[in-house]
Amino acid sequence: MLLYKIGLTLIHGVGDVNGKKLVAYCGGVEAVFKENKKNLLKIPGIGQSVVNSIDEPKILLRAEEELKFIEKYKITPLFYLDDNYPKRLTHCVDSPNLLYYKGNANLNSEKIISIVGTRNASNYGRNVCEEIVKGLQSMNVLVVSGLAYGIDTCAHKASLKNGLKTIAVLGHGLDTIYPQQNKTLSKELLKNGGLLTEFMSKSKPDRENFPKRNRIVAGLSDAVIVIESGKKGGGLITANIANSYNRDVFAVPGNLNEKLSEGCNNLIKTNRAALLQSVEDIKYIMGWENEVHVSAPKQRKLFVKLSQEEEILLNILKEKKEIDIDTLRFNSGLSMSKVAAALLNMEFEGIIISLPGKIYRLC
Repeated sequence: MLLYKIGLTLIHGVGDVNGKKLVAYCGGVEAVFKENKKNLLKIPGIGQSVVNSIDEPKILLRAEEELKFIEKYKITPLFYLDDNYPKRLTHCVDSPNLLYYKGNANLNSEKIISIVGTRNASNYGRNVCEEIVKGLQSMNVLVVSGLAYGIDTCAHKASLKNGLKTIAVLGHGLDTIYPQQNKTLSKELLKNGGLLTEFMSKSKPDRENFPKRNRIVAGLSDAVIVIESGKKGGGLITANIANSYNRDVFAVPGNLNEKLSEGCNNLIKTNRAALLQSVEDIKYIMGWENEVHVSAPKQRKLFVKLSQEEEILLNILKEKKEIDIDTLRFNSGLSMSKVAAALLNMEFEGIIISLPGKIYRLC
């Protein structure tokens, strides 16, 4: 089965969206390669060139080669229908159909924060990054970044220093490390975190790969922190993607005359990011400040006036006996901060109760 999962990603002209569509219409990933051509052509968005590509023998031959690489280096493949696929990514329409992972961190950790920023970090940016990561230590957060120079490298190193697991999302295959200067750092990540990519072995760190990489950085997390960014850059791309995924975005403000702070200041100015001055801001906005659990069920109040967010969550909870906070967030389309605030208020009002593992149910 894994052979066909790899093969799906090699079909010319089929991206992540159409790949999922093919599997859904055909009833399985293996069925995609065995389906009648006429039937394939009936699938919306699938043309003759795609059908011809599916029939190419070289696809499964290359998939066999990659399968050997995976087995040799003990890499964990994560297909979007697999139970161990990062569940935060499953609700992103353009999430990778297949990921390659090597490490020991839980990609479905309770709290995940992505940290991004400029490759040309200043002393101010590095100091702020180290201070933020140090503050995240008490919350046992999984830190995600991209292994690039500057802020990315600082985030990974600060995480390791403070005993936090950290994931590097790569823009190339697991048979290489870019930049090479971070090869030693990547080995440390494998001991306390991991390396994650959607790219097969022999994939070079081409320029166009990194914007694609950024959507994983955004989708994998609960929130994205941008520390130093000019008018343009990968950090801003990641922030915009995070906004489209309904993720919370934080930006560290900087000197008005400093070019490295233009991007962050503009994110705050245009309400695309919350101003971040300390880790306390993250705790407060994300609802991680004082995570209260009601020890005993309260009597449910009658005629409680609910906010729009609370109404949305209540309707979801009515359909489910019990539901975890991540599923609530994804099904509601709300950001984590809004979900956390609404749940806390509903808990105090005696509408819901919280159970171990961030599970909620109606009283």
